[in-house]
Amino acid sequence: MTNGNVGAAISALKDVLGDRLSTGESIREIHGRDEAYSVPALPDAVAFPESTQEVSQIMKICSQNQVPVVPFGIGTSLEGHIIPIHGGISVDTSRMNKVLQIRESDLDAVVQPGVSRVQLNDELRATGLMFTVDPGADATIGGMTATRASGTNTVRYGTMRENVLALEVVLPDGTIINTGSRARKSSAGYDLTHLFVGSEGTLGIITEITVRLFGQPDAILAATCAYETVDDAVNSVIMAIQMGLPLARVELLDEMQMKGMNLFNPDLNLPEKPHLFLEFHGSDASVKEQVELFESIAEEFGVSGFEWATKVEDHNRLWTARHNAYYAGKSLRKGCDSVVTDCCVPISALADCIARSKELIEQAGLIAPIVGHVGDGNFHMLILFDPDDPGELVRAKSLASNVNRVALSFGGTVTGEHGVGTGKKEYMLEEHGDAYALMATLKRAIDPENIMNPGKIVEIN
Repeated sequence: MTNGNVGAAISALKDVLGDRLSTGESIREIHGRDEAYSVPALPDAVAFPESTQEVSQIMKICSQNQVPVVPFGIGTSLEGHIIPIHGGISVDTSRMNKVLQIRESDLDAVVQPGVSRVQLNDELRATGLMFTVDPGADATIGGMTATRASGTNTVRYGTMRENVLALEVVLPDGTIINTGSRARKSSAGYDLTHLFVGSEGTLGIITEITVRLFGQPDAILAATCAYETVDDAVNSVIMAIQMGLPLARVELLDEMQMKGMNLFNPDLNLPEKPHLFLEFHGSDASVKEQVELFESIAEEFGVSGFEWATKVEDHNRLWTARHNAYYAGKSLRKGCDSVVTDCCVPISALADCIARSKELIEQAGLIAPIVGHVGDGNFHMLILFDPDDPGELVRAKSLASNVNRVALSFGGTVTGEHGVGTGKKEYMLEEHGDAYALMATLKRAIDPENIMNPGKIVEIN
């Protein structure tokens, strides 16, 4: 597509936003890249709205001038979602960062899209409630909704799909809609809320989110434990889930990732073997019962080296290390770049899928540590390559592609939580078949001019 009459759009947007519309190169560069290896592309301008009404005005102007619009949260996405590959206007929602309502008795909150997950939990602390979706980065709630994010707590509390109750959305023509009510369930019409959750800015701009909250547990206990093989670690988790053990977090780190963890966190000093990082929530009595049951299960699979984080500082150190797994992985090869991929398979297939992926890593002759949300069958691979060696980049991309197709062969998906963006679009037809054409039909119906984040998820004429 062309980027329309961008000059006229910028002039009109200046009248609405004043100095909150930037055409400065440094600002445009920040909004032209993401956290992973994606080819940068600059927007023509960056808008910083402060209200839903301003977002609506932005959309009306861009629609009239057929100028592309790319929503931007905080820039932590990994598949090129926020990169304006056709130019246009990047709409940065960071100034829409208010927690609008906390309804303690209903266990929900209404927030603007620029609110980060840490900010929300800070405001919830005195209420005894918490927002549970934790993708690792301090992402914005708007961005997490748009990419259907999940993370370390998913096995117990669910993804953004389960934790978003209603939305306010500005459509491509500037119309403002609300997709749900305050009721916890509804049979009234199409489920529009979950149409927009995971739409990656291709259907509209999310301006308010109603999210589900949970009570803070009385007791939290975290631990690490080592295994001889990835199979043993995964199989112990499968048995725990089959026995109904309510794991709050359970993360798999392979032996290569553990080597990087020790390099990046010298005080961690854990064996360089496949590990589980675990967390249990509940009352003091129920946590004790959960721990005893998991220990008995893990012993059947040759577990060793249980280390319990009984102090708050030890707990925080453990999960900070896990959240920094990306940087720990990169420490395995100084000066490297990385191709990041994630897949998700039925949990029963996870060990076999990882084993096949490890064979492919060896065949490619590359370093690629693996981290997995083992409780829901999701794993991440950080493929390291020399940025000065074009051949290594080709091998890295080929490896990622092969792993994606291995996941499909096991009845899985090419992305469990990173989303599609530009990075995973080529696999969509293979994964979805005829249903992929229906996605294009929905996109065409809502955004006939194809101005909303064009080139992501689907292509329309």
